Amino acid sequence: MSDLVALYELVPAKEWLKNHRLSPKEIDCVIALKLKILDGKCKMNKQDKTLAAELYRECHTLKGDQLGDEMHALIARAGETPSQEMIEQIYETRVLAETRISRPVMKAFKARLRDTGLLPAKE
Repeated sequence: MSDLVALYELVPAKEWLKNHRLSPKEIDCVIALKLKILDGKCKMNKQDKTLAAELYRECHTLKGDQLGDEMHALIARAGETPSQEMIEQIYETRVLAETRISRPVMKAFKARLRDTGLLPAKE
């Protein structure tokens, strides 16, 4: 199945959010995931990164349990193609942010995205 076909079989983030509320801890996960995409350390495939970035765009004003306005401001300053200096700042910020999110919370969040159709199931 092509990436384009697979993309259209998934639920767009805006539609997904109408039926799936995010908890403050899950909003932290969305923010951390966007930071990881921006600093280039995210191991997701291109399609998953695109879908995760779309989810962030829909949540960019929401505050998490631990993360919020400061992180959103950094992401906004970075844009989609951050400078090397900005990437280094994002990396440092992300590493600290991820220490506030337990590994089981992040794993459960990613599993939920796959189980509910926002991200494709792992092959």
